[in-house]
Amino acid sequence: MMLKKSILAVLTLLVLTACGNKEDDLTAKEREKVIEDGTVGFEMMGGEVEKATNVPANEEKAIIAAFDEYIAAFNDKDIHRYMNTISKNPKGFNYDEDKVFAEKVFDQSDTKRDVANVTIAKYEQEEAQVFANVTTHSLQLETNVEHESAGRQVTVFVKEDGAWKVTSVFYIGDDTKSSTGNQ
Repeated sequence: MMLKKSILAVLTLLVLTACGNKEDDLTAKEREKVIEDGTVGFEMMGGEVEKATNVPANEEKAIIAAFDEYIAAFNDKDIHRYMNTISKNPKGFNYDEDKVFAEKVFDQSDTKRDVANVTIAKYEQEEAQVFANVTTHSLQLETNVEHESAGRQVTVFVKEDGAWKVTSVFYIGDDTKSSTGNQ
């Protein structure tokens, strides 16, 4: 039973970092470098995230709609919709590998992401960074083991063919809770 819980915990962590290219255990120096390199334009640790003030109203609406669709497509286990939210040339992951991984997650678990405090934290004409508090609820279908995790996520979008697409995801977990369901 403990092995099954461990496998589920790893699966859930991978779900949360699918599309991600940075781990949540970066050292302070590594976090600083990520921020300096412009990969994530602000510190994800603690405090409040300030809303970018330079976002045109029409772009703000389009970026938030793209983020909402990214979450909804994942929650609906709709691989075609989900992959339509992903950049064809992502910076933080491999498109084809992400598709295979997402299909596995959709087949093996019932996973839902709840988001709060969605904020465009950085905006440039061709790139936007969306911060959100994310809680993921997952039920592994084969074992009926439940898992919940919460953290802060930055989803980086790029403009591709006139639409905003996910190019990388950064996630820092807050805590993890696991429990077994009825078996």
